[in-house]
Amino acid sequence: MSAVVTGAGDGTAERRREQRGWYFYDWANSVFSTSVLTVFLGPYLTEVAKSAADPEGYVHPLGIPVRAGSYFAYSVSLSVLLSVLVMPLAGAVADHTGRKKPILGLFAYLGAGATTAMFFLDGDRYLLGGALLVVANVSFATAVVIYNAFLPQIAGPEERDAVSSRGWAAGYAAGSVVLVANLALFLQHEALGLSEGSAVRICLASAGVWWGLFTVVPLLRLRERPPAHTDAADARFSLLSGWRQLATTMRELRRYRLTLFFLVAYLVYNDGVQTVITQASVFGSEELGVDQTTLIGAVLLVQVLAVAGALLMGRLAARYGAKRTVLASLAAWAVICAAGYFLPAGAPVFFFALAAGIGLVMGGSQALSRSLFAQFVPPGKEAEFFSLYEVSDRGTSWLGPLVFGLAYQLTESYRAAIISLVIFFVLGFVLLLRVPVERAAAAAGNPLPERI
Repeated sequence: MSAVVTGAGDGTAERRREQRGWYFYDWANSVFSTSVLTVFLGPYLTEVAKSAADPEGYVHPLGIPVRAGSYFAYSVSLSVLLSVLVMPLAGAVADHTGRKKPILGLFAYLGAGATTAMFFLDGDRYLLGGALLVVANVSFATAVVIYNAFLPQIAGPEERDAVSSRGWAAGYAAGSVVLVANLALFLQHEALGLSEGSAVRICLASAGVWWGLFTVVPLLRLRERPPAHTDAADARFSLLSGWRQLATTMRELRRYRLTLFFLVAYLVYNDGVQTVITQASVFGSEELGVDQTTLIGAVLLVQVLAVAGALLMGRLAARYGAKRTVLASLAAWAVICAAGYFLPAGAPVFFFALAAGIGLVMGGSQALSRSLFAQFVPPGKEAEFFSLYEVSDRGTSWLGPLVFGLAYQLTESYRAAIISLVIFFVLGFVLLLRVPVERAAAAAGNPLPERI
């Protein structure tokens, strides 16, 4: 019997225990996405780069002229290009050895360590900041590949939307808790004898400590499953074999054309989602003149509403289907980006309204996309296929930040950069609309849920 069916058919108590442990990795790593990528690192690294810039406003990493205001966006794009090399290899090794937990732990703690080391990012050390961002983001993305690959094994087709939504809700709840602590520290930094920069660096490092601490729970509770193939060749599976298996996976993907069609749609629209998440703080601080305290408050609002939004959209998916619910969220994302272009500077109330809209659709659109894709993954190929999916998941998009950075470099306007993202949601909507989800699940050899 397939690995998916076997995983879903375990005893109820044991399955629930694994699911709760699985939620804890969202609780552990989401603070990196929230506190580091969304709130603190973008504006702070931009200021560090500006302090190292020449009179024309350029820094020169490896001799390449880069406008300081674009350095963070380009660093995110670079990290994703490296992730594209690492994630599929890690996924292939995980599937063919059946040892997902050691790989999850390796990349989780490598990312947590790099994030904690951001405490030392001060002065004009923009190269150090870029290097730590690349290491942390590549590790973050690769660990999430393995984490996502557990979903088809611990949840049956009928419960994947709910389990995925609860995981995202746990992540946003953790982001809220840590942001409250960050906000308290940032507001009281003078009373505590800290400079603003020191407070920011402590907040960055705290995300790494949190990530590493709570990763222990899923590593203890999740169970390994035997690989789908257990012959002698698989027993000798190596990193070099991983590259060969990746080539095989890419060839096999052509057999699952509808899965590939959904993946293309997802990569397009989620690039827009991830770019909003990672660049919103830069847009708010540099274009709208929003101070750090307001930024933290707005992101905290996003986290709180994202918990409710993820759970609500999970219920809507149970009633109307995941595909229809995601399509509705994409229409909302396009409206949000268009509204961002017209936000007046120096008016925090409008920035908070925009944050509320983002919060209501963000968690649900991501959670349901993950569970929807899980229905299209062939049994025994979970980590390999999720490595392709993860190319545009939390913080790992590349085309969106590249477009955002180029738009700013050409126009010196973050408004032009934010409006350029609308095309991602419009094109993603059109592509997803054309995906026959029932046929895609059947073609992958998976049982159909009652509503998809």
